[in-house]
Amino acid sequence: MKPKSVLSELKEKERKVRRDIIIAAAEEEFAEKSFNEVSMRTIARRAGVSTTVIYQHFPDQQTLFVDTFMKGTNQIFEKIFKTINDSPDGALEKAASLYIEYFTYHDQYFRMLVNFFLGGAVDPALFERLALIEKNILDHLDVIFRKMKVKGDVRVYSHTLFASITGIVLTFRNHPTKSIEQILKHRHKIARNLSLLFKKL
Repeated sequence: MKPKSVLSELKEKERKVRRDIIIAAAEEEFAEKSFNEVSMRTIARRAGVSTTVIYQHFPDQQTLFVDTFMKGTNQIFEKIFKTINDSPDGALEKAASLYIEYFTYHDQYFRMLVNFFLGGAVDPALFERLALIEKNILDHLDVIFRKMKVKGDVRVYSHTLFASITGIVLTFRNHPTKSIEQILKHRHKIARNLSLLFKKL
C-alpha cells in the first residue's frame, strides 16, 4: 500500500473515531437532560472537543440529533422488523410491545422522536432522511396487516398503528406516583387491547 493511501486510511479511521465520540456524548447528554437543555456546546464539552470540531462532522444540530437517534434505535427497529418477518401472523402485539418497552426504558430517544415531529422546519436533505426512516418503519408495519389479510389500503392501518403505539408511550409519562415498571405494565395492557381491536378488522 502506498504511503498516501495509508495516511488517508488512518485519517479516515481517526475521523470515524472522533465522530463516534461526539455521538456517544450526545447520547449521554440526552439521557441526563431534557431535550431543550442539550446544545452543541454541552455535547462538545462532554466529548472533549470544540464546537468547531463538531461542525466539521455534523453541519447542524438537527443532523447530529438524527444520526444519534439512528445509532441508538437501529438495533430495536431491526429486532422489531425480524419479529414481524419471522411471524406467520405479523406478531402485531409483540412488535408493538417491543417498541413500547424500548422507548419506555430509553426515554431520551423517545424525546428525540417527538422533537422531530414537533420541531418545525427541517432542512430538505434531512427531511428526506427522516422520511426514509419513517417509510422503512411503515413498510414493515404493512407486512403485519398483509399477514393478517386485512383488506383495503394497509398503509392507512400502518399509520394508525404507528401513531397509536407512539401515543401509548406518551401515556403516563413521568407519572409521579408510578414506577417505570408499573407504567410499562399499563402500556403493555393498552398494547394488548390495541392488538385485539386490530384483529377485528
